[in-house]
Amino acid sequence: MNNKNISSNNAYLPVAWEYRETVEEEIKKARRGKIFFFNHDQQVDEALGQVVKLEENKSEGVFILLDTGIRIRLDRIITLFGKVGAAYDEYDAYANACMDCMGGYEKED
Repeated sequence: MNNKNISSNNAYLPVAWEYRETVEEEIKKARRGKIFFFNHDQQVDEALGQVVKLEENKSEGVFILLDTGIRIRLDRIITLFGKVGAAYDEYDAYANACMDCMGGYEKED
């Protein structure tokens, strides 16, 4: 991934304290891992790294900063090192939407 500043054009949505707590725990553990999130194009994306900082920008929202320089908005994280993130429900609803469709086939009359 080449994008160092990953965020969404949408307004920041406040997240439950549990998500911040999970990030703070991972910072203390200093582990590296994979993060899945919605990028600025609203597509599922991934990054690999160690979370080194949780930063709040009053006009943009709360972000995690990886050791690679990548910045990801907290409310757009689907999973953080395998743990459910704030955007997981949105992802799950998106994934399950195909269950309602015809799998690419047109309905016969």
